[in-house]
Amino acid sequence: MTDVVRPRKLIEVAIPLAEINAEAAQEKSITHGHPATLHKWWARRPLAAARAVLFAQLVNDPGWDNPSPTQQQNGMYGNQRKKLFRIMKELVKWENSDDPRILKEARKEIWKSWRETCEANRNHPEASTLFNPEVLPAGHDPFAGGGAIPLEMQRLGLEAWASDLNPVAVMINKAMIEIPPKVAGHPPINPASQKQKRVSSQWKGCLGLAEDIQYYGNWMREEAFRRIGHLYPKVRITEEMAADRPDLKGYVGQELTVIAYLWARTVKSPNPAFAKVDVPLISTYWLSTKKGKEAYLQPVIEGNLYSFVVRNGLPEDRKQTDMGTKASPRGANFRCILSGTNIDGDYIKAEGEAGRMGSIPLAVVLEGKNRVYLSVPAEMLEISLPNLSSYTESSLPEKALGFRVQLYGMHKWHQLYTHRQFLALSTFSSLLQELKQKLFTENAGEIYYNTALITYLSFVLDKCADYWSSVCSWTSSGEKIRNTFGRQAIPITWDYAETNPFSDSTGNWMAMVDWVWKVAEKLPATHPGFALQADAQTQTISAGKIISTDPPYYDNIGYACLSDYFYYWLRQSLRVEYPELFATMTVPKTEELIAEPARHGSKQKAAEFFLNGMRLAMKQLAESAHPCYPVTIYYAFKQSDIQEEGMGATGWATFLEAVIRSGFSLTGTWPMRTELGNRMRGNESNALASSIVLVCRRRDANAPSISRREFIRELNRTLPKAIYQMTEEQNVTAVDLAQAAIGPGMAVFSKYSGVLEADGHKMTVRSALVLINTVVSAYLDKDDDESDTDTRFCKTWFQQYGWDEGPFGEADTLSRAKGTSVDGLADAGVLVSGSGKVRLLRYTEYPENWDPTEDTRLPIWEGLHHLIKAHQTGGNAKAARLYAQLGSMTSPIYLLATRLYQICEQKGKAEDARPYNELTASWQDIGGLADTTRVSVPERKGKKGKKEDGQMTLGGF
Repeated sequence: MTDVVRPRKLIEVAIPLAEINAEAAQEKSITHGHPATLHKWWARRPLAAARAVLFAQLVNDPGWDNPSPTQQQNGMYGNQRKKLFRIMKELVKWENSDDPRILKEARKEIWKSWRETCEANRNHPEASTLFNPEVLPAGHDPFAGGGAIPLEMQRLGLEAWASDLNPVAVMINKAMIEIPPKVAGHPPINPASQKQKRVSSQWKGCLGLAEDIQYYGNWMREEAFRRIGHLYPKVRITEEMAADRPDLKGYVGQELTVIAYLWARTVKSPNPAFAKVDVPLISTYWLSTKKGKEAYLQPVIEGNLYSFVVRNGLPEDRKQTDMGTKASPRGANFRCILSGTNIDGDYIKAEGEAGRMGSIPLAVVLEGKNRVYLSVPAEMLEISLPNLSSYTESSLPEKALGFRVQLYGMHKWHQLYTHRQFLALSTFSSLLQELKQKLFTENAGEIYYNTALITYLSFVLDKCADYWSSVCSWTSSGEKIRNTFGRQAIPITWDYAETNPFSDSTGNWMAMVDWVWKVAEKLPATHPGFALQADAQTQTISAGKIISTDPPYYDNIGYACLSDYFYYWLRQSLRVEYPELFATMTVPKTEELIAEPARHGSKQKAAEFFLNGMRLAMKQLAESAHPCYPVTIYYAFKQSDIQEEGMGATGWATFLEAVIRSGFSLTGTWPMRTELGNRMRGNESNALASSIVLVCRRRDANAPSISRREFIRELNRTLPKAIYQMTEEQNVTAVDLAQAAIGPGMAVFSKYSGVLEADGHKMTVRSALVLINTVVSAYLDKDDDESDTDTRFCKTWFQQYGWDEGPFGEADTLSRAKGTSVDGLADAGVLVSGSGKVRLLRYTEYPENWDPTEDTRLPIWEGLHHLIKAHQTGGNAKAARLYAQLGSMTSPIYLLATRLYQICEQKGKAEDARPYNELTASWQDIGGLADTTRVSVPERKGKKGKKEDGQMTLGGF
């Protein structure tokens, strides 16, 4: 669109990245009341990140209409930017999510920027429609998923629109942004509340709905208990049980409720002597590893029979307890409990396909003052379960991202549940239908409200499905059930946990009711919201709206196939109320924008499908978005992307290619540390590691092309300045720098219609990323010629050998080339040499109580690793005391730490990279502490002994 004045937005200039990332990471530990706990969705963005990005996307950068660099950085504009930063730092805190004062201040700035924009475009031909100063443009997320972005649009005062191809995602967004404003202020309808006759003003927001969710959730629980409660009998503790169990003495004569039943899968023994025996596949014998509360299973073997008894305390054979019946820690490798014969993965898969995989009970967990573990009582083995005619025959996908259970003979959805679990879920599902009839009889005039209540209760059922399957496991460290989707997959679980829906502990029905109502009562429920089903490639909802979105991540998560797990139960519950959403038997998959090889026949075809589809979706956004606002797009890296391919990762390059080919030009990238590091089981390569937020504007249709040489020249001119601002002014950490530098680098690449290679072909995004990375590395190495010779040697040696040994001859040659010597480096305390080998010292090997003022030969390398040791052993406070003593060395130390992180990251050395990133992440805090405690630094003592040729004392400073 021509002649539109497009104010530069704050997100295109600067944001308080460290504070946003800290709050985003902290938010992952929030439990009750967080909207993410309303319903399971995979790889949600933290609300803090979404809120910060949206705010910075919506407000103008101060002085956007004044090109003077001096005024941009100083004076009035600098102070105004500090004010916006202050608002953002308060805004992103979880405890401030519904603080009216902070939200009011944020919305005021958003409106101020919008009115500035309208004023700047008052003479535009379409000013009356596009630039109405009394009406904010609406916001839209075309890949709405779990709803974090639309929810934050609504919270910041925008009319929020959410769309997604996946009906489960659409339902989540309806519950987050569409339903709450329509039922806000509605008093509860349950009989108990109505008897109290409270005034309607008490029911602010969705408080009334939250109370009804509690009341009717409890009604369903009581009704279900009447029907199937006998299938979960209590256990009476007898004198006989307590004879050799001191922990049971206080419970004798009491009936304890079962919290969970612990099971193990079985296969026929591969040993011919025991071929008819079902032997267990148990990953560990531990029941509880909590200190002072340890409990474990001890196998008892008699001939061709085996059983398990529960023991308390620490086992004699710790290794056997750790391993259970596993032959090795990783993979499907077990041993026959009777003969010790190996049971490998292929054998287990064959047993599963032949229908010979079964299960046996291992123990029960009881409610007491603490968890009580008990061998399975005989009467529990005699519980008779009714036949279920309602078992669904829906099939699992033959092969799909995140699915492994099909390899073991599970091909139907119902096979993921035990008989009793499926019966419990079916019972509550039937009760939901009965409650519908009850509500529409007793509250006939409130059709929308009744539907809203049923919707949230259907989410309770879905949450139970997440905790009531044979994929769930028992966590011995936390003594609780781990849900089905502990990660974005449905893996095989060898030993699993079955919860008791009617207990008061982990995974029970009322616990899930609590999760849901506590979210409902906190939803904004203010500005209107709309959630629709639409394909991002063809939707027209984005027209004239402010767009922020979080698209699928290439080949990381199979959303559609995974969400079929919930779709079955939601369809049972809501297909009458939402017939268009639940018209199909399963979630639509053909148009889903992921690179799924099983769906497209090969990795190459899957990549082509993703690229073409994402390009169409991005083109739709580029052409539809409001002309005065940039579009923000999240992209998440997989752990394997970072460890194996770095900046050239396949998914990342393909995604960027789609964005740029769609007509977008990048005006910024911001790395978001949005993933909780300990949330995954094991070393999961598909774990999301971090997110990049791309800031995009529509590229000028008349943009010229340039040559490769011109592109490199412009990179070398613009990128170093941008990196300086990131490292010195914006505190971008080492782990984030390579990704943050993509922004200014790709801004150069994407503003042209093409960068032409020598043969006339357009340069690919992958090639551009390599060149950008080269410039970043060169910048971090820029002081090599000026830095001390010892540091130059150490950095070069580290690139070649890391912390490993290398030949003395190579070290001697390199040291001479760098102007130092191996003996001198050993004297400096940075390496050890002997037996024809040379090795750099790790920071852990550096001496304690080191005083830099006493060190007569102090390279930057040594200063950095002493600082790392201080930080690792004494945190920010100890590091700050040393920082204050290092004086002018701190700036080159920071750059060196960043460069060494980059080297480790490129080599896939995650553990080696960690201390460098942790130091740079804390750099601002360390510097601030150092400033408050700084004392005058004594002059370093003169050099003792012979001075090496070319070696400068005091680290070259």
